[in-house]
Amino acid sequence: MGPSTALLEVTVLGPRDVAGAEEGGADRLHLVTAAGLSPEPSVVSAVCRETELPVVVTLRLNDSWTTTGGELTRLVGLGEDFLGCGAHGLSFGFLDADLQVDTLVCAHLAAALPGVPWTFPPAVDDVLEARHAWRDLLTLPGLVAVRSSGSPRGLGVGYDDLLATATADPRIAALLMPGGGLLAEHVPWFLRAGVSQFHVDTQVRPGGTHRSYVDAGHVRSWRLMLDHEAEQAAGWAGTA
Repeated sequence: MGPSTALLEVTVLGPRDVAGAEEGGADRLHLVTAAGLSPEPSVVSAVCRETELPVVVTLRLNDSWTTTGGELTRLVGLGEDFLGCGAHGLSFGFLDADLQVDTLVCAHLAAALPGVPWTFPPAVDDVLEARHAWRDLLTLPGLVAVRSSGSPRGLGVGYDDLLATATADPRIAALLMPGGGLLAEHVPWFLRAGVSQFHVDTQVRPGGTHRSYVDAGHVRSWRLMLDHEAEQAAGWAGTA
């Protein structure tokens, strides 16, 4: 990724989504089920065979943001399976009983899967105290992105707070990957704040639904817009 470009991560649900994402100009694929859980290893293998792009696979076995000791052992094994299938990285993140980042669980997974880049999911939007959560996230090894919309209700509600958080701390801006209702109008301001990773999902599917496959034209529109706005932001930074 050059200095005037932004990374575009696209959610895929299976191998049929890969061509549209790749042809449209995605930089990274995020593989997950429509329910937000871990896919089957066979699906991971099928997706990885379809592309040379890095594939990040979700590690999550239930629909909450908590996990148990027994599940943790399964998650480590599943992560190893996904990596063996060709995954480049993983997406995982859990909260504790106090609704803060469960740093013990996250650090355990990172240590059990050493050297593997990973992204933190929108669990961060459900924490009780966001500033505390971000301080914890900045300490975790191997973390390359935190997907957030600033609110459980999406960027339509959380945009202002999330932008302020990124603007206030360049370390957070470097990790932040806005997602969950991202709009084109949000992008220039995030870029100016130092954000360089962006996540799209149903925005690149006809009809805005998981019932349709990722469309190359939709992805290309985001790719061109991100590249243009990144160049504009670089020019703005140079004159600021």
